[in-house]
Amino acid sequence: MAALRRLHLARRSPDERTALAGEAAADAAEAGLIAATARRTDGAGTAAVTEKSAEKAEKSDKAEKAEKTEKAGRGRKAPAEDHTPTPDDPRAAAFFDCDNTILRGAAMFYLGVGLYRRRFFTRRDVARFVWQQTWFRLHGSEDPAHIADAQDTALGLVAGKRTAELEQICEEIFEEVIADKVWPGTRALVQMHLDAGQRVWLVTAAPQEIARIIARRLGMTGALATVAETSNGEYTGRLVGGLLHGPAKAAAVQALARREQLDLSRCAAFSDSANDIPMLSLVGHPYVVNPDASLRRHARTHGWRVRDFRTGRKAARVGLPAAAGLGVAAGATAAALAAHRRRRTA
Repeated sequence: MAALRRLHLARRSPDERTALAGEAAADAAEAGLIAATARRTDGAGTAAVTEKSAEKAEKSDKAEKAEKTEKAGRGRKAPAEDHTPTPDDPRAAAFFDCDNTILRGAAMFYLGVGLYRRRFFTRRDVARFVWQQTWFRLHGSEDPAHIADAQDTALGLVAGKRTAELEQICEEIFEEVIADKVWPGTRALVQMHLDAGQRVWLVTAAPQEIARIIARRLGMTGALATVAETSNGEYTGRLVGGLLHGPAKAAAVQALARREQLDLSRCAAFSDSANDIPMLSLVGHPYVVNPDASLRRHARTHGWRVRDFRTGRKAARVGLPAAAGLGVAAGATAAALAAHRRRRTA
């Protein structure tokens, strides 16, 4: 049956796979929203809650929000001349790409390194991730071949693993690495829409497990992301539909808009990559953030707003190969030292 199912999926057209990936992401986002609401209200009407405990919970919640706010850079002003969201518009929302739009670098890379440190990956696998990240930082855009390679590697390595285990690891990786990679300028744009009472969604090709955590930690409504197939709480090593990338992101946004009764002409979207032109073209307020060259040209032609929160862009690009080389050398040294320690203790 599994072989027949894989054959059936392989025979789907690219448009069918795109639509399926979009619907799967919208399904997962909706389920995540329902689960989050259930957690917030769990026990609220089924047990007697004293006024003192309720007050304590409220204070704890405020303290947690304050901590998240401090870490994520809340309170910074959004750039001048930004679209001002209409307050409390129930049919408006904002959609944010993740890699190089909200984060410096790629969430999948940080996840890969975190999994390697926990012995999910070999040194050869992590070297491949380093190369993919270096390409991304040098060229400012994703290479489809690299994305497919990362997808196959990751799926093969998580097959048979428990979903709860990966979710816990993702929480740890956010604290260790990702929290410090958020662009303050983009964070301010996220907050601008949240302050207007709008729903704000992360839209990314990264796995939904890490995407949901990033979204939650930034106070966002939820995440549209790549959905891995599971069975009995374990990963099967397959995706539902496919990678949420390019046109699949647009399909996911459209699917969510139908379910949430959003008017896309009143929505905003933010991305750094020309791959996301389909998603940006759906909304009435498209933004390009830290754009690659192709998206920057497209934005100028179509009059889209451009926000670049990078500093010393040319200097950064010139210095990156050397920095990347040092990073690889440092990683190799660390691996060699670790191997030496293991041999001594063996």
